[in-house]
Amino acid sequence: MRLHRLDVTAFGPFGGSQTVDFDALSLAGLFLLHGPTGAGKTSVLDAVCYALYGSVPGARQSGQGMTLRSDHAAAGTRTEVRLELTVAGRRLEVTRQPPWERPKKRGSGTTLDKAQTWLREYDAQAGSWKDLSRSHQEIGEEITQLLGMSREQFCQVVLLPQGDFARFLRADAEARGKLLGRLFDTHRFAEVEKRLAERRRAAEAQVRDGDAALLADAHRMQQAAGNAMQLPPDLAPGEPGLADAILGAAAIARSTAREQLTVAHCRLLAAESAQAAADRALADVREVARLQRRFAEAGERAALLEERADGYRHAQARMERSRKAEAVAPALELRDAAEAEHRRATAAEARARGLLPETFAGAGAAGLAVAARRAAEELGGLESARRGEQRLAELVDERDELDRQERADEGLLQDAEDWLAGWEDSRAALQARIDTAQDAATRAEQLAVQREPAQQRLGAARMRDQLAGDTDAAAEQARLAQEQVLEAKAHWLDVKEQRLNGIAAELAAQLQDGEPCAVCGATGHPAPARKDAGHVDREAEERALTAYQQAEERHSEKERHLGVVREALAAATAEAGDSPTDQLAAHCEELERLWAQARRDASALHPAHEELRRAEAEYEQRTADRQRAAVRVASRVGHRERLDRERATLEGELTQARGTAASVAARAAQLKRQAELLTDAADTARIAEDVAQRLKDADARLADAAFRAGFDTPHAAATALLDDAAHRDLQRRLDAWQSEESAVRAVLAEADTAAAAQQPPAEVGSAERAASAAVQRARDAASARDAAARRCTELDRLSTRATAAVRQLAPLRREYDRVARLATLTAGTSSDNERKMRLESYVLAARLEQVAAAATVRLQRMSSGRYTLVHSDDRAGRGRSGLGLHVVDAWTGRERDTATLSGGETFFASLALALGLADVVTDEAGGIRLDTLFIDEGFGSLDDQALDEVLDVLDSLRERDRSVGIVSHVADLRRRIHAQLEVVKGRSGSVLRQRGVG
Repeated sequence: MRLHRLDVTAFGPFGGSQTVDFDALSLAGLFLLHGPTGAGKTSVLDAVCYALYGSVPGARQSGQGMTLRSDHAAAGTRTEVRLELTVAGRRLEVTRQPPWERPKKRGSGTTLDKAQTWLREYDAQAGSWKDLSRSHQEIGEEITQLLGMSREQFCQVVLLPQGDFARFLRADAEARGKLLGRLFDTHRFAEVEKRLAERRRAAEAQVRDGDAALLADAHRMQQAAGNAMQLPPDLAPGEPGLADAILGAAAIARSTAREQLTVAHCRLLAAESAQAAADRALADVREVARLQRRFAEAGERAALLEERADGYRHAQARMERSRKAEAVAPALELRDAAEAEHRRATAAEARARGLLPETFAGAGAAGLAVAARRAAEELGGLESARRGEQRLAELVDERDELDRQERADEGLLQDAEDWLAGWEDSRAALQARIDTAQDAATRAEQLAVQREPAQQRLGAARMRDQLAGDTDAAAEQARLAQEQVLEAKAHWLDVKEQRLNGIAAELAAQLQDGEPCAVCGATGHPAPARKDAGHVDREAEERALTAYQQAEERHSEKERHLGVVREALAAATAEAGDSPTDQLAAHCEELERLWAQARRDASALHPAHEELRRAEAEYEQRTADRQRAAVRVASRVGHRERLDRERATLEGELTQARGTAASVAARAAQLKRQAELLTDAADTARIAEDVAQRLKDADARLADAAFRAGFDTPHAAATALLDDAAHRDLQRRLDAWQSEESAVRAVLAEADTAAAAQQPPAEVGSAERAASAAVQRARDAASARDAAARRCTELDRLSTRATAAVRQLAPLRREYDRVARLATLTAGTSSDNERKMRLESYVLAARLEQVAAAATVRLQRMSSGRYTLVHSDDRAGRGRSGLGLHVVDAWTGRERDTATLSGGETFFASLALALGLADVVTDEAGGIRLDTLFIDEGFGSLDDQALDEVLDVLDSLRERDRSVGIVSHVADLRRRIHAQLEVVKGRSGSVLRQRGVG
């Protein structure tokens, strides 16, 4: 990999656009990247890493997105990084733009533009760049595949941070393991350890769950068997021999349970026979007792009937009197109705008289009627006065209307005078608005002519941009289709070759005994060829050929589609030209804005004309209104005088007609109310007199009906009369007494009941106790038999399940033993793992040994052969072994830990370790050549001799046209290294300057 050129804009400390020509710097082989602290030396390396991977190294990863943008950049300048490099023989250009919060083109505020990425490749034959992709994911995968390393590996191999490796030398085994794990991607081995541990825990949990379930079934069997099953007290899940102990105890318990079931069944048969005999004896005793109770109850009921005979005869007499009183019932109902009507009429008369004055208290119905007629006659005489009062109200309203019209005309005259005073100014302003709108309409017509061509060109430009992406996608689809064609063809040829290789077996399958062979003609076939497992028949070959032909058709379709897209792109490009879409869009937007503004201004032309027309019409209307108002004011004076004279005459007449009332209407209301009350009182008095006479007639008829029915008085007849409820109750009691008398006589006449009454009292209690005892004994026997049967069934079921569980657990237990051995071995806890090394640590130890060997070559040269790095498998304290790193001092012949090195010695070792790690990672990535390297800081701790030795080692890295960049602020390096890239910081941001290059 070789870097050629780096362009950064608004990135990090660089407010403007800066360029680094790596080709010019690489001519010297060794170049220096220097500048003051905070100027942005590391930002140059960040830009390289961001261009390749879309993110910056290590702890600076927080500087993503908006924070990558320079604070010194102008608001309209977008952050961009472009890197040109050669990798795997291909010259590429990567351009990345992070998300950008730019000012809005219209209005205030900002809007967020998404991140963009471009990848181009230089075509040496065509002498131009061609686009490869604009997808972030595709470009990231392409760069990672070409470089063969991740971002972390790239930062350790190409951007060598010497300070990080100085800490690596002093770190413990765990920290070294984390760094090496990231570089060599050994997390898959850690995943193997984790997976084995998880499988071990899962298998162990399954075994324990199986043993727990088996032990639970054993406890259930023990509960079901009672004392017939004995288990060892120390059984626990995972114990060896647990299954045999449980199955043996279960067999003994099943045998004992079957014996108990046989004994319980015999006992049940005997108990059921005794229960049947006791039930028959109890039934006989209960029947005798029932008949004795029936005879005794009949005697008691006969005695009770005799005691109640007087009540029965009284009830019969009461029923007879009620039947006689029913003949008087109609007369009683008529008299009650007349009395109720008399009470209502009397109450109505009292209410009507209560509303009259006291002067009418003693008047009869005729006198009240005469008074009502006089009040009605007086009411008729007020009709003329009522019409006069209505006319007076109309005169008052008409006089008020004249005053209102007077005030309205005065306001109208004043408003007309004010409006007509400003008429000339208003007319001039409206004419000016018409002239302005007319000019805007002319501008809108001119701009409308320019709009359509500009919009068509913008549409063509957008189609050009869209088709550019579609062309890339179509080209990629055509390439993939070509690959599918080649794969399908290769598969078809392989299948065809396999079929030809097995054609002998296919021909042999058609041979028949006695029939000649199609190849040799022989009728005997002693050893025909046999089809092997991988034999391919004709159908498989035809399917492969069909797949190949279909792939050819798809490829042809993709090529045709690519041609169509390219033709459309050429047409759109011809119409749109080379102008950018943003520029054309801005031009269209400006034309659209000017045209819309002109149309808005011109839209006021018609309203202005209309407003002028309405104003002129209003001028004429207001002039006419002023003249008419003046005429109305003059004619209104005589009318007002006539109304005043008529009003005075009417007021005199009405004062006499009202009397003491407030108005004629009030006087009329008083007379009307008085006439109504007198009429109502006369009517109610006449009705009360009629109702009183009907009540006297009803009393006479009731007395006559009671005498004919045999009652002394109407009251005696009313008392003897029963209502419906009392009549039904009395009849029910009579019927019940007769039914009871018949039933008692029937019982006393029964022969069985009389015979049972002659026997001694039946002992039902003794018989019930004997039967209950027999039932309980039968139930106990049945319960014992059922319990024994359930015990046998439950023991059989649980034993069967336990046996099946033991068979299922056997392979699981073997799997657990195998996985447990592997898990403990890879985790370093097994006794077979002598050094207690985890699998990942074992792999990392091998990698560290390779790194130490590669680093020793350069460390010996930098230290004049004094120091050698060696890998150690020894354990550090209580930790695990595998990642120890020691240095051997040739001067003393002793080996010591790298943490004891001095500052200069640590720099030697860390630089050698970084270079060695770069070599190993490069080989791990497929041997990709790294033609550009960067080394960061640490040179300030060296003396002149040590610095010369280090520079000699770094100078050796230039072999085979390799360039090395040193990132340092050591002043002595500026004198020793002539090719320099200086970072100069200022108030407006940092800038880059190249020195000592052609």
